[in-house]
Amino acid sequence: MKAAVVNEFKQSLAIQEIDVPQIKHGEVLVKIKACGVCHTDLHAAHGDWPVKPKLPLVPGHEGVGIVTEVGEGVTHIKIGDRVGVPWLYSACGQCEYCLSGKETLCESQQNSGYSVDGGYAEYCKADANYIVKIPDQLTYEEAAPIFCAGVTTYKALKVSGVKPGEWVAIYGVGGLGHVAVQYAKAMGMNVVAVDLGEEKLQLAKELGADLVVNPGEEDPDQFIKARTNGVHGAVVTAVSKPAFQAAFQSVRRGGTCVLVGLPPEEMPIPIFDTVLGGISIIGSIVGTRKDLQEALEFAAAGKVKTIIEVQPLEKINEVFDRMVNGDINGRIVLSLED
Repeated sequence: MKAAVVNEFKQSLAIQEIDVPQIKHGEVLVKIKACGVCHTDLHAAHGDWPVKPKLPLVPGHEGVGIVTEVGEGVTHIKIGDRVGVPWLYSACGQCEYCLSGKETLCESQQNSGYSVDGGYAEYCKADANYIVKIPDQLTYEEAAPIFCAGVTTYKALKVSGVKPGEWVAIYGVGGLGHVAVQYAKAMGMNVVAVDLGEEKLQLAKELGADLVVNPGEEDPDQFIKARTNGVHGAVVTAVSKPAFQAAFQSVRRGGTCVLVGLPPEEMPIPIFDTVLGGISIIGSIVGTRKDLQEALEFAAAGKVKTIIEVQPLEKINEVFDRMVNGDINGRIVLSLED
């Protein structure tokens, strides 16, 4: 089968022929129709994080397609089902985190396109217990980004504790942020979108943001507090130290700052202001299978629609170059249709 493969860190991906995965008990084989491109894929290809992915590696954790083979012991998935293979490839199912509905914290988890091969290929195997079915209302290309960008921002908004009618600030209106704006509006929140790109701010307006601010032209902290008395919650999708600092300052007393983006540098937390202001700082990592089902339901109902640009698998290195340069509006989806 054809696949895009990382053979060495920081090198171009190779489009090459590799073997179709062989499934075992409890697994299924998925013929991939489309796969979203996430910034995490770029980090995996570069070996940026302390825990390195396996090599060689087929990246991709937004792979969606049709089940073509079902392994022994699988009874809830059948051949022909439309499914996606998310970041949480599998978990142990028995630890305190799995048993308490916090499976994304399982220390024995496997991750698609990182510790196991992912969706930048014509076929991908998957743990049948952790794939999620795609609603009929969504095309493969529309569904793919929900399996990471969608569920990640949806979960971040849930843990922010922001209620309908309250204010949330979304820092970064890129692949994740433009979806976050839509989920926040669908959940009844008032939204401030913060980004350095005027095109992205215009997109945020079109997607329903109540206020937008460019930190390159105006202090977002002062802008937000003058109009909202401080947001009840902030979700930071931007991979930027200044974005985190601005988000923290924009939150009102008793509010919550949710961290999603993973910048390479350390970010000191102002303890004095955190304590006196009663500020909560929360790290949020993707979402559970239930979160993913809910995120897909919002999209199926037409309340959330990812802005996508479809490219062939062979263009992945050009796509990564554009990602490095910040030259992507919304989300790029790789097509693997015949």
